[in-house]
Amino acid sequence: MSARTIVIKIGTSTLTDASGHIARGELDRLVSEMSSLHKEGNRVILVSSGAVGTGAEKLGKLGVLKSLPEKQAAAAVGQVLLMEAYNQAFGRFGITIAQILLTRDAISDRHRYVNARNTFVELIGMRVIPIINENDSVAVEEIQVGDNDTLSALVASLIGADLLVNLTVTDGLLLQREGGSLQLIHKVEGITEEHRIASQVGRTTLGVGGMRTKLDAAELCMKTGITMVIANGKTPGVLAKVVAGETVGTRFVPKDVKPDSRKRWLLHGLKPKGKIVVDDGAAKALVGGGKSLLPAGIKKVSGNFTSGDLVSIVDGKNRELARGLASYGSAEAGKIAGKKSGEISGVLGYVGAPEMVHRDNLVLVVE
Repeated sequence: MSARTIVIKIGTSTLTDASGHIARGELDRLVSEMSSLHKEGNRVILVSSGAVGTGAEKLGKLGVLKSLPEKQAAAAVGQVLLMEAYNQAFGRFGITIAQILLTRDAISDRHRYVNARNTFVELIGMRVIPIINENDSVAVEEIQVGDNDTLSALVASLIGADLLVNLTVTDGLLLQREGGSLQLIHKVEGITEEHRIASQVGRTTLGVGGMRTKLDAAELCMKTGITMVIANGKTPGVLAKVVAGETVGTRFVPKDVKPDSRKRWLLHGLKPKGKIVVDDGAAKALVGGGKSLLPAGIKKVSGNFTSGDLVSIVDGKNRELARGLASYGSAEAGKIAGKKSGEISGVLGYVGAPEMVHRDNLVLVVE
């Protein structure tokens, strides 16, 4: 089997015992498994939770942190301790690690996105294992990713990974059947409402997300051509089994085509700042014809955006079709909606782009 780029996300619950303390035995076992994958030639990237819990334990505040500043202070303490533990564990296998702390703006800004990607490429090329976490100590709402499930999917998309393994303390996505029994779903090719309902069931005590955020991460991966597997991180040998393709956990199967780096950035690096509703003709031209979005096909514009911002393009049923960079701001877009391209200069008083969103700046969300 050829070497692959594998992102491994380890949740807080996987790294801790019943009392919330870091379980060094579990950490050492998982490091051993990751080291084996690394020695086989795979490119391994780790997204690890646990900093807040580790810091809280050190500060004697495990289970009592309430305010955001308290949690951020605990994260600052915990990052040092967590990285020290990983450094020692990987060091026993002769593997060098690197720490990377990210916030959302490092992904949403195109220049910083490219720089971050280049850093990952260089580290991987040097056979270093990057260990990533959100920069919790300084993150505020505007630049916060919010949970490591989403962060791991964004990282997988950023580097064009082949596989994301999301380790937790459940066996995968469980659906409730008649009589109350739970059934493990081994393979998902399209996320349904039934899956979403199942994902609403609870979350771990120490974790930030839950199955809901894991399902969101899986959907992100599937749209960018990346396989994601949710599996039980407490199971010995789980990583080797997942990588070998064995029936373990829940495997989310992506589309066959993997978008290029820029398309992946358009899909998930940015948050849409507005919405454009298009008519049936424009929807067909976008999805079936690979065309640009012209002003003539626009029915409605909402949100407050400027030229160059990302917008979501939806049909009359509010189904998202595509995302792209707007050639005009929301005020101008509202004025030229429904107009032919040749009429733009007469409406706006200047000659601008003939397209609202050029196909080179557009990526489809639906097939």
